Order: sequence, then C-alpha cells, then structure tokens
Amino acid sequence: MRDILNAKMSRRGVLGAGAAGVSLLAMPSILRAQEKSLKIGVYGGYFKDSFDKNIFPEFTKATGIAVESVAEPTGEAWLVQLEQAARAGQAPADVSMMSQVAMLKGQATELWAPLDTGKIKNAANLLDRFVNKYPDGRVAGIGAVAWYITLVTNTDVYKEAPDSWAAFWDPANADKLGLLALVSNSFLLEVTAKTFMGGTNALDTEEGILKAFEKLAEVKPNVALWYRDEAQFEQALKSGEIPMGQYYHDVTGLAAADGHPVRSTFPKEGGIQDSGCWALSRASKKAEEAHVFIDYMSQPSIQAILSRKVGTAPTVKRELLDLTDAEFAAVSSDIEPIVPRYDLYQTKSDWLNQKWTELIVG
Repeated sequence: MRDILNAKMSRRGVLGAGAAGVSLLAMPSILRAQEKSLKIGVYGGYFKDSFDKNIFPEFTKATGIAVESVAEPTGEAWLVQLEQAARAGQAPADVSMMSQVAMLKGQATELWAPLDTGKIKNAANLLDRFVNKYPDGRVAGIGAVAWYITLVTNTDVYKEAPDSWAAFWDPANADKLGLLALVSNSFLLEVTAKTFMGGTNALDTEEGILKAFEKLAEVKPNVALWYRDEAQFEQALKSGEIPMGQYYHDVTGLAAADGHPVRSTFPKEGGIQDSGCWALSRASKKAEEAHVFIDYMSQPSIQAILSRKVGTAPTVKRELLDLTDAEFAAVSSDIEPIVPRYDLYQTKSDWLNQKWTELIVG
C-alpha cells in the first residue's frame, strides 16, 4: 500500500509539461492501415502502470490501435519538450495528459491541435468544466481525470469532522495545520475567496487577490508545516503530530482503509478539484487515432474503471456512471467543487509567487 500511495503522489508532480525525441518514420499506407498506433504520454509510476494494465490493452482490443505509453517527466519539462519537438515537426507523444496551467501555456503557442467534438461523441458526457477551449471556442483538450484536495483530520484528535474550510482560521487549531507550500498547488487563495469572499470571482482583480492574501495571512499562527514533501505531512497526520490540513482525498481514503486514524472531509464550500486534460500535439500525424482514443476514454464505463482502478474522480456526469455511492464517495463528491483559477497562475505567476513569499510563507 505504501508503494501505491507514493506512486499516486507522483502523478501530481508530473502535471505539466515537454519532450524531445524523434517521431516514428511514416509507415507505408498499407501497413499503417493494418497496424494503427498511438503514442500516449501519461504521468509516471503507479499511474502509468495502472493505465498499462487496466486501460491501454482494452483500448487496443476494442479499436485495433496499438499504444506506446510514454512516462511524462516532472514539472514543466514535458510542455517544453513538446514545444521544441513540435517546432521541428515531431511529436514525442501524439496525445498527452496535461495540467490545466500547461494547457493554457500551450494555447499561447497553438501547441494543441484543435479537437473535433463531432468525432468525439462521448465528449457530450463530460461536465462543462472539463472541456478546455481556446479563447475563440476551438476545443484544445478533453478532461482525462480529476482528483480532489480536501480538509483532512486525524480522527483520534478530532472526534467530529469539521464542516468548513473556516476551521483553518479557528484559533483553537493553533499550530495544528499542514498546508501545501506553493500558491500554485495549494489553491488556498481560492479556498479563502470561496469561504469568506463569496466565490473565486473575488480574485478577478489585484485588489481582490490582495484582500484574499490578507485574510489567508490570518491562518499563519495555525500552520505547523508548509509542506512540499507530501509523505512528510501524511506521516504527521497519521501520528496526530499535525492533526489537520489539506491533502488528497483518494490517498487519505486509502490510508483510512489501511487502518490509520485519518479522514477526508468535503467542506460545505466544496473540495478543491484539480484535473488533467488529453491534448493532441499539433505535430502529430495521428489525429484520427487520437480522436478515437479520446472518445474511448470519455465513455462513462471507462471513467468508472479509472475511478475503481486508479482512484481518479470522473470527468463525466454522475448520472451516467454505474459507480455505487460508496465507490463515488471514495473519489469524488456531489458538493460543487472549488475550481482553481488556472488563468491567474498563467498570467500573474511571478506576482503571485512574490506576494505568497512576502505575505504567507515568508
């Protein structure tokens, strides 16, 4: 189980970005018709292993399209490599799973080939927020998987679960919190805006963002750990040393199932929902196969398999799924989520990081 938890974490770190590599030589048309193939970039470790075992073989069986899976490197590296390769007319992967911020950055350079939803009939199954569009309405990406960051507590220390993110600000919780250390992965500005400012549209202006920073700064006396190492917080949560904080819903659930005194709670303001998109490199020569793959992955039955086997939240409407209430609760919630303001992390990244250091973690 420990290996699974560590590996589930690794997919989060690789949400992003690039690739060098040489594309396959074009096969003769007769051979290509017989042996269709697709190179697909996915997050490494357990996540890739799960796709290789549970998803790709069944896709090949259903469509006749062979899959070569590519483990994406961490951080921005994959986006950078995809950009460089595309300029050379090459695609190290035809389709890649990309973070929302990477999707926006790729849009700026037209890296993503627009998708034809007429060829992706199952795209109609998706919740609107999982269809990533260029400003002019062209579809840049289709939601692949999602996951939640929730309010987690040690059940030995907190007999009752808190029902609001406002618990982070409660003076009774001094020196008891473990929070993610970066403005761009904690999404605490959005939590602050949703809890105290009427919603994340309060962050539309720099004035509003500064007000959110001021309110968030009030939480600092309660923070025992600003963490980058997720395993460090997980251990402290299990032991009760740091009995409250924000963490991944799926991993917390696995730890609880393993007998540890931890719980994950979706606050009334909603859990933080992050996600990755399937995107097609403009340099790919496999647009037809890519559309078949994205359509296949957007089926409710496949999204349900991902929830059961990989622990991801579905990107399609719940009523289309055959997940039991318990299976759905293990990965998701019916409470309207807090959706990160990815646009801000693209357009105001340096300023946000500066203010975060000055006002929050400095």
